[in-house]
Amino acid sequence: MENIEVLVLLDVSGLEDEEKLNKFLKRKSFKIVEGEKNVYTSTSTTTLVTTKTFILQIFKEGLEKVGFTNANLIFLLNETPYPAHYYDHDTNHFELSKEESK
Repeated sequence: MENIEVLVLLDVSGLEDEEKLNKFLKRKSFKIVEGEKNVYTSTSTTTLVTTKTFILQIFKEGLEKVGFTNANLIFLLNETPYPAHYYDHDTNHFELSKEESK
């Protein structure tokens, strides 16, 4: 299986410890895009579905470790954009943004 190029844009407010979040993401193979704030890159050797699930899970874990107010994720897999997700504090998971699910 070929590598999937991953690009993740995190839109977060009220982030309590950006350095701790970046260290956590780095341990999980997400590198900060130089010169960009809250933009990360990685590669995956799994399926697109598994990669998407992994991204949502890792960013959820990282944000919960450091504390935040609101968060939205947009990501591209092999330059294909995926619908935006927002962190739902009621379910404690990233959910498909309401605008995207119409």
